[in-house]
Amino acid sequence: MFTVRQILRLYASGRGTKYISQSTGVARNTVKKYLYRFVISQKSIAQIEAMSDAQMSRIFLVKEKIEVANKRLSDLELLLPSLATMLKKRGVTKGMLHEKYLLQYPDGYKHSAFLERLNQFMQVGKPSMKMTHKAGDKLFVDFTGQKLQLVDEITGEISEVEVFVAILGCSQLTFVMAVHSQCKEDFILGCERALHFYGGVPLAIVPDNLKSAVTKASKYEAQLNDNFAAFAEHYNTFGFPTRTYKPKDKALVEGAVKIIYTTIFSKIDQKVYHKIEAINSDILLHLEVHNDSILTGENYSRMQQFIELEKQTLQPLNPYLFELMTVQLSTVNKYGHVLLSTDKRYYSVPFKLIGRRLKIKYTSTKIQVYDDNEVVAVHERYLGKGLKYITTQDHLATQHKYLAEWNPKKFMDTASSISEVVAQYIAKILARELYPEQSYKSCSGVLSFAKRVGNIRLSNACKRADSFGIYNYGIIDQILRSKADGIPFEDEIPNTIMPSHENIRGQNYYE
Repeated sequence: MFTVRQILRLYASGRGTKYISQSTGVARNTVKKYLYRFVISQKSIAQIEAMSDAQMSRIFLVKEKIEVANKRLSDLELLLPSLATMLKKRGVTKGMLHEKYLLQYPDGYKHSAFLERLNQFMQVGKPSMKMTHKAGDKLFVDFTGQKLQLVDEITGEISEVEVFVAILGCSQLTFVMAVHSQCKEDFILGCERALHFYGGVPLAIVPDNLKSAVTKASKYEAQLNDNFAAFAEHYNTFGFPTRTYKPKDKALVEGAVKIIYTTIFSKIDQKVYHKIEAINSDILLHLEVHNDSILTGENYSRMQQFIELEKQTLQPLNPYLFELMTVQLSTVNKYGHVLLSTDKRYYSVPFKLIGRRLKIKYTSTKIQVYDDNEVVAVHERYLGKGLKYITTQDHLATQHKYLAEWNPKKFMDTASSISEVVAQYIAKILARELYPEQSYKSCSGVLSFAKRVGNIRLSNACKRADSFGIYNYGIIDQILRSKADGIPFEDEIPNTIMPSHENIRGQNYYE
């Protein structure tokens, strides 16, 4: 009984069965048997210490199993499995479970005794704590240590590919995908495919402190890199890296990796693959079997657990896929544009920012320009040929907006509002084989006369210049200065018939 007393003292101090077994020299299973008999005896350590060896032997050295006569304990033991399952749901606390228990059994255990038995059932409170994961709470992600292989069809060269693994904390539903590398693009691709595989988003994604997700690792508050942070924001979730040098923080995904080596890697290694798409196609087949397999010691599979407990707790997916943003800095040039160096193309920003150094974030389709943390310009990314400057009119200074709006349609609309004659004349200026901006300047100059001399005089001047076959600003200016626009054309001079008179000589007079 001296050994039994030692075992109980060590247990009361919080030691685990492995430590107790090494300290006392008693087999671990025997230690568990003594502790089990101590628990069902419903006695405290002090009460056991006060017993004689003979009294203790009647508790600890009986061959048959001790029957539990305590009705409260037997009632609670029947409820413990369902209570443990309820605790996995979001928002459920142990205090709430105790209240629910007392509604069913008003004379049941008080709060501390209830928690002791619930924790013991869930194996909580020992040095190596079993984590209780809430439904829809965390998604653990990591890369496997071992890699898969691709074989080049032509050269036979072997290249290795990384394997991305994700596992939901509550249901342990697992996702596996082969990617080319551990770079941020492939890491985020794996995370996104995992979210779509589950059909929803958990409250947090828990990666290791790999560079693809974390800029600065920390035991207390790691700093996410901009791309992973943007990905998390896109799907309305949080990046929650594990603590440094704390492998137990990601024990779930580490365990999943070990199982995957057996259930998936062993089967993939039996075939030769030339494309990564073929590997991922077969991975999904083996993954389905893995997720549908009954868990050891349980009567349900990962998929069943996911459907019953976790699927409905996930947040909805963003309907749009995440586009990885690239960041660069650029100084606003004197024309009010920043250079996107990748495309060698310029995009406008508000003219007041000329000379400032701004941050550009861009995807394959969109460009955002930031001044500090404020978005000052947004453009659709132009990937065509020819156009080097992409300009938004609102970004230009007032004196530049009019010039930027020059185009044939604008000039023709303005001319048509004056008269048909002016419109025809402007059309002939635009038809000249000159540099377009030179023709635009001529049109602008001609149309400006409407405000100075009026529509009628301008129309007459255009008609006079058209009769000369000259189409430029200078001839209109000259006609208006000389007031030649007021001279009627020959066809406009009225026909006057000379009256008959005797003093008038006829044409025959000169013959």
